[in-house]
Amino acid sequence: MLSVVMFAAALAACAPAPLRGPTVTGERPLQPEGASTQTRKPGWVTRTQAVAAAHPMAADAGLRMLKEGGSAVDAAIAAQMVLTLVEPQSSGIGGGSFLLHWNGREVEAFDGRETAPALADERLFLDAGGKPMAFHAAAVGGRAVGVPGTLRMLELAHRQHGRLPWAQLFQPAIALADDGFPVGARLHALLTNEAHLKQDPAAAAYFYQADGTPRRVGELLRNPELAAVFRRIAAEGPRALHEGEIAQAIVDKVQKHPGNPGRLSLADLAAYQPRKREPLCHDLHAGGKDWHVCGFPPPSSGAIAIGQILGMLSLTPATAMPLKDGLPSADWLHFYTEAARLAFADRAQWVADPDFVQPPAGRWTSLLDPPYLAQRAALIGTASMQVASPGSPSGTRASFAPMPEQPEYGTSHISIVDNQGNALAMTSSIEAQFGARQMVSGFLLNNELTDFSFEPADAQGRPVANRVQPGKRPRSSMAPTLVFDKAGNQLVMTAGSPGGAVIIHHTAKTLYGVFHWGLNPQQAIDLPNFGSNNGPTFVESERFPAATLQALRARGAVVLEQVLPSGVQAIVRTPGAWFGGADSRREGTVAGD
Repeated sequence: MLSVVMFAAALAACAPAPLRGPTVTGERPLQPEGASTQTRKPGWVTRTQAVAAAHPMAADAGLRMLKEGGSAVDAAIAAQMVLTLVEPQSSGIGGGSFLLHWNGREVEAFDGRETAPALADERLFLDAGGKPMAFHAAAVGGRAVGVPGTLRMLELAHRQHGRLPWAQLFQPAIALADDGFPVGARLHALLTNEAHLKQDPAAAAYFYQADGTPRRVGELLRNPELAAVFRRIAAEGPRALHEGEIAQAIVDKVQKHPGNPGRLSLADLAAYQPRKREPLCHDLHAGGKDWHVCGFPPPSSGAIAIGQILGMLSLTPATAMPLKDGLPSADWLHFYTEAARLAFADRAQWVADPDFVQPPAGRWTSLLDPPYLAQRAALIGTASMQVASPGSPSGTRASFAPMPEQPEYGTSHISIVDNQGNALAMTSSIEAQFGARQMVSGFLLNNELTDFSFEPADAQGRPVANRVQPGKRPRSSMAPTLVFDKAGNQLVMTAGSPGGAVIIHHTAKTLYGVFHWGLNPQQAIDLPNFGSNNGPTFVESERFPAATLQALRARGAVVLEQVLPSGVQAIVRTPGAWFGGADSRREGTVAGD
């Protein structure tokens, strides 16, 4: 303990020059959605079961299924259909999802990530001069629309773990679409600041009034087209979306976009298949106990990056640093953001769709091996490295170029525990705010292909692992997470967040707050947000003292304040009950009994 105190004192006393190396720009990481009014959340205690979702109507729909005898998967399907209607900017049946499920015996990973069309190629996002397109030039329209996977993934999970009839799960969403739901303050605020949605006539007619202003807060918004789609899916299953007239409408919208057409085909929609993958798990020692943390494997980078950050932090003096006046200290933030730089460097170098890219040393867990993390953690010093270089697990030589940093958006998260011992964490997305800004039959299409690298290769011609290829799933940062008491193999937490690449930091912060600092999940979620994606250190605006930011700058970090509207949902086991938390930065809530 004395050595830790001395080390921290040395950090505070010195103001070293920045390390020489790659330059750091002062660009803030773009956020998936704009901010809206924060609402303080109390946290919720439930006795037997709980649903945490990004909108109260979605949480209520999930709880209704649980009360009718449904499973956690049944509740997730009902909640996701409602989110398609009431939170259209974030996720829906036009996008993709990752679902991590616990059935009381094992963890299963259901992959419903979108895929690139068969006619896509690695030059998809290069302009006529061979340069990467501007983000919105690529995202708005048909070009970036991937084959949606949420429905077929949920169908697979329901076949294995559903207890209620498939059609029953759509009733709450159908009723709300028919009868209408009141426009919330968040949706109104995002529509007010949205620059591209009005370009689509169907979306403009639905979301905006005749004078071009957004639908008013509290206005009843009906969506009979989506109700009809839900009825078809309830009766026919996902085939109703992937084949026939709805599929044709999707393809027409994509291929016939007047300014930015895409390559999605009927054959792509019909051929889509979800995947079951091995979850990626690692151990965590915190609070005097051993925990087992499970997350989603590639094509998601979330579990690997979180495991690396937490693993490297455990090898630094950060483990003995408590909160200071209720906030992370400058010393702790220095260690965290240095570990984050190292993790994001590896993410850019190694992680992509495992059906196309081999993991280093033949297994993704090589990036989490204790000797490798010790080697990486040894690079953390008293000064910020500003930009880290990727490592070489087990001496693996990289054949790919690191992916350049580019905007990454999207998502919504659902966490559920039922009274039969099942639990899940599901993160779903249409990528950017309002996706591709293309509305078909009452729902929005995704722009997930922009999660691929726009640049297919570096200046030396080395390919980027996460480049566009036909049938490939773009790398994601979604991080649905389940945590277990290692000694008893008992589930203790389900969590996740939206936030684009910053999902990794929002989720890691919540895990650290609960297991290292002993906070309840609401307190952990309410901590200010922060991180580094291997560039500047970014912190949530007006949440840290000026002295904390100055101390980080004194160590060579470029520090930026910005709005960081996370949307974490988390449920934690307590003696005889569950404690749920929902992010004050969005509309989420927890429903249960």
